[in-house]
Amino acid sequence: MKIFWKLVFSTTIIFSQTGIEIARMFDAKKTPQDMSNVANMILTNSKGKSRVNKMVSRSIDGNKKQIIWFLEPKDDKGVAFLKIEHENKDDEMRMWLPAFNKVRRISSKKKGDSFMGSDLSYEDLSNRDIDDHTYNRIDDEIIDEKSCYVLEVIPNSKVRSSYSKHITWIDKESLMIIKEQSFDRRGALKKKKKFSHSELNGYFVMNSVFVEDVQKNHKTEVSFDELRVDTGISPNLFQEKNLKRLPRN
Repeated sequence: MKIFWKLVFSTTIIFSQTGIEIARMFDAKKTPQDMSNVANMILTNSKGKSRVNKMVSRSIDGNKKQIIWFLEPKDDKGVAFLKIEHENKDDEMRMWLPAFNKVRRISSKKKGDSFMGSDLSYEDLSNRDIDDHTYNRIDDEIIDEKSCYVLEVIPNSKVRSSYSKHITWIDKESLMIIKEQSFDRRGALKKKKKFSHSELNGYFVMNSVFVEDVQKNHKTEVSFDELRVDTGISPNLFQEKNLKRLPRN
């Protein structure tokens, strides 16, 4: 009988969790101190024509600091992107454009712009501050045999966002996002996103992301290879001067 009531009590706690409590669980999950990968990004337009980019990424602090160098195609080789997120001020985002010998600073007003012609915006590349959003819990669902929390995520009025809301599916076991729908400022569906993950050294890490802009009929698929975690990446790497230095490996 004690076991029965313990089960009932535990189940009640699980189902009584609010949206913000689930968001905090997601935010508090175990993450690597640093991460590196080689990524292939395939862009497919409405006519079915594709373009492939190859890039190398390094990040620390839960991806709050990230630097990306483009290796392919030849026209984009050397282009690099630096992101540094801050808690109490606007994030820093800079793009090194070797063809123009220029570093372009990306203002917070431009975070809705496309990242290198993809269906990922600069905003999509940034973490969401819990305090800057409202989280409403929707009925749980099973997606690809995974039991998921479902949240409606709404940016607060003080947030400069290109989205009015997101519907987000979070795998209960890994606490990783596996699916998301993002809506534009008019409330119309803008993007469909799917994510896949794998376990590496005790962490769940993303190994691919698929994004479809349903309004433009344009698709982006990114696969992450050569994933490495906790290799001791120095915080000193994340400086503007390093945008111009392609990594050796």
